[in-house]
Amino acid sequence: MLSHEQVWAAIDALAERHALSASGLAKRAGLDSTAFNKSKRLSADGRPRWPSTESLAKIIEATGASLSEFTQLVEVRGQRVDVAPARATVPLLGFAQAGAGGFFDDAGFPVGQGWEEVDLPATGERSYALKVQGESMLPLYRDGDILIVEPGAAVRKGDRVVARTRGGEVMAKVLERRNAEAVVLVSLNPAHPDRTIPVADIEWMARIVWAKQ
Repeated sequence: MLSHEQVWAAIDALAERHALSASGLAKRAGLDSTAFNKSKRLSADGRPRWPSTESLAKIIEATGASLSEFTQLVEVRGQRVDVAPARATVPLLGFAQAGAGGFFDDAGFPVGQGWEEVDLPATGERSYALKVQGESMLPLYRDGDILIVEPGAAVRKGDRVVARTRGGEVMAKVLERRNAEAVVLVSLNPAHPDRTIPVADIEWMARIVWAKQ
């Protein structure tokens, strides 16, 4: 059974993961900036006020989190999650490096040593970071944003992914569908075309598990 306190703590934790205040998270999600204020968490008569499912869906969408990731922030074995998540260090690459040869193994994980590293909330053991370059991923991701990708994580329809072709092209898009013949990727930026790529031309594809903006 989820408690009122746990749900609001999870919202605070999600904001903290993205270096935002509760107000900043609300604004990023297109909500009123006061939507998550402490004063809004109780009604005038002192009864608990719960966030709407619509507002939760909007903050999940705005931060690139998944429902399962938000649920993990809410509860682990019936206990409240610490709102100050553990830290992890992951290698950081630019998209230009990601497109060059020799930097990745067959699973899509960086090889070698000497990478710049960034401190981020705990992720999978083989996660790494990519720094967004340019404006091709607007409005969701801006130049300089850091995307955390996890090779080997299950990828489903609707997930945001980074894919690399065998020709060295690297792109961040949304997985629309995938079958034995082709992968259909929808662009984050409507100014850029969607792509249908033969499966044989995909070198690797990794799910974006969250973004630091």
